[in-house]
Amino acid sequence: PVTAGSIVVPYGHVIGNEKWRGSEIAQRLQGKVRLIFEDGLGLVDFHLSNRTCILLISEADLVAGDEFKRRLVRFRNASSLRGIVIVEKTQISDQYYSGVQKLVVLELGMVLLPVANPGEASQLIIQLVSFCVREQSRERGTNPFLGKQRARLAEPAVLQAVQHIPGVGKTKALLLLQQFGSIHRLCNASINELEQVVGRTVAQQIYTF
Repeated sequence: PVTAGSIVVPYGHVIGNEKWRGSEIAQRLQGKVRLIFEDGLGLVDFHLSNRTCILLISEADLVAGDEFKRRLVRFRNASSLRGIVIVEKTQISDQYYSGVQKLVVLELGMVLLPVANPGEASQLIIQLVSFCVREQSRERGTNPFLGKQRARLAEPAVLQAVQHIPGVGKTKALLLLQQFGSIHRLCNASINELEQVVGRTVAQQIYTF
């Protein structure tokens, strides 16, 4: 189960489920949003922010039976995230749409957005990313103390994210965060700067990653 805050989405990025790598949706998103693929997102297809995610129901899912319904119910029961359901409504899947609408909107209380094809789905994801970015910017700008508080709350998650870099364990991750202060600055660090903290071999791995 995915809960709010368990996945850290870098500002302005989208984290996609590994199963969508190479798909038409992913290809259309490339270049329009900063897309990162992760394994183990479970029920979620795309994370747009730390709190908002997308569950995608394709035409094939609708025709195949009730597995997608079980997935939605499991997500709703286990997650504190704001889930948006995008469903592919085509001539073939149209007959199932009213049933999906009843389940998603009336029974689960989630947002349902119909699209005609993967192209429309990717366009919608791009629009939703812009909305999430604006929402995050507003939240940051409202309260002068919120930035500091968020930085503190995010530390365990940020630490975890840095440990995903090959060759970086907990100790090196702590050293890097102490030195650079944020993932953004770490991403923009030169090999020489990294080398002073973790040595040549790991610095090269981090820079490549």
